Amino acid sequence: MNIWVNRISNFIKKEAVLCIALGLAVLSVFWQPVDREYLEYIDWDTLMLLFCLMAAMAGFQRLGVFQRIGDALLAAVTNTRSLLLILCFLPFFFSMFITNDVALITFVPFGMIVLQMCGKEKLVIPLVVLQTIAANMGSSLTPIGNPQNLYLYSKSGAKVGDFLLWMLPYTLVTGICIWLAVLFQKKEQVDYKPEKSGAVWGKKREFYFISYAVLFLFCLLSVAKVLPPIVLFLMALAFFLVADRKILWCIDYALLGTFIGFFIFIGNLGRLPAFRDFFAGILTGHETLAGVISSQVISNVPAALLLSGFTDKWESLVVGTNLGGLGTLIASMASLISYKQMVRQYPGLKGKYFLYFTLGNVGMLVILLGVYGVPGAF
Repeated sequence: MNIWVNRISNFIKKEAVLCIALGLAVLSVFWQPVDREYLEYIDWDTLMLLFCLMAAMAGFQRLGVFQRIGDALLAAVTNTRSLLLILCFLPFFFSMFITNDVALITFVPFGMIVLQMCGKEKLVIPLVVLQTIAANMGSSLTPIGNPQNLYLYSKSGAKVGDFLLWMLPYTLVTGICIWLAVLFQKKEQVDYKPEKSGAVWGKKREFYFISYAVLFLFCLLSVAKVLPPIVLFLMALAFFLVADRKILWCIDYALLGTFIGFFIFIGNLGRLPAFRDFFAGILTGHETLAGVISSQVISNVPAALLLSGFTDKWESLVVGTNLGGLGTLIASMASLISYKQMVRQYPGLKGKYFLYFTLGNVGMLVILLGVYGVPGAF
């Protein structure tokens, strides 16, 4: 009996966010019984895309691709500040085109590996916190950078140029703040000499590399709405079952379960008349702040879906839901991706990371709300 109690206790400690998400989902069933709409809550396309992206990144990591890229990067930098700037601005700029989810799945594990290679693991918390902020706010600039932007851009009928101008001041300020945050880090020399093993990839490893490179390319095509996620998922699953079943054990199913739990909770919350009436009442004239506040509770994508039914102030709603991605851990579902990767690699730093994440995100949110409160500053 004690063995099972210990196992359950350890599981809850290890997967605290998953347990919270599932607990909230179960709790919400009491006010909204299960029906067919539950299936509509879940963004299956996002889950299938995340599954394939995690598989591609796991494949690259197993082949040592990140190690080789890290060798090249460390050969080009001489100090920790330069290294952090590169590792932070990679997700900042790439997220504008490949979404914040893809940027964090790609660059958070890469950043952790690079720090391990040069013996600077003490910087892992500030790095992942800054990478998360960078991806969430970098992606806010473009209509294709994140799901809520794509939805609001389509619904508003805005021109691309206008949309870029809506978020440009906040993206610029975020970039400057990330740069300053890195400059405040102690400057240390990076001494790294890659091990020259002389190993040459055989045909089998080349086959897997090409296969996972193609899978990653297909993921980007899916992000660009060229390839349907269901087609991507079925193709990937067929490949795994035939050629590489071991990779199926490398998928973070707890992260997928966390998303499902929050999707159900948020979906049920949005069906509460009192909840919807509350937002309808406070929205008029306060669209941006309503977007920020609601995102802290139900995350910015559902907040955009919910609030768009009550207003046509698209610029304010875009700004509010994008700034709302900062703050709590669930304000942007993409933040859960970096959190899960962080605590999976460094479980002992979970509490410290959560503290730094909250302080960093709230601080960045306060700064950007200050920018929002100064009309004509840009």
